[in-house]
Amino acid sequence: QVQLVESGGGSVQPGGSLRLSCAASERTFSSYSMAWFRQAPGKEREFVAGIWWTVSSIYYPDSVKGRFTISRDNAKNTLYLQMNSLKPEDTAVYYCAARAAGGISTSRYGYAFWGQGTQVTVSS
Repeated sequence: QVQLVESGGGSVQPGGSLRLSCAASERTFSSYSMAWFRQAPGKEREFVAGIWWTVSSIYYPDSVKGRFTISRDNAKNTLYLQMNSLKPEDTAVYYCAARAAGGISTSRYGYAFWGQGTQVTVSS
């Protein structure tokens, strides 16, 4: 059972930056495929970024490509999401997710383990 704890959310003005972190309890963290999702009020949970073994196995949807960067530090069992050029439409609760299977899934149903979420608010 993997436990995930997100941190780093907050309020920021449009154009600003935030870095989210997700600490994992699992010592075999490096073997898990990881992802960030977000969910705004009244909307479906949306895939934001995914990473598998290395930076060569990363995927972003067009909505965040060029602005968000996902990375992982396997030595620290930690996943990151660097968010730059934030927009009001990026406002949501951001969730960290993990799956033991290989590859990257863009569906929330592809992930068995979830964090509790961290709020990101982009507003002037």
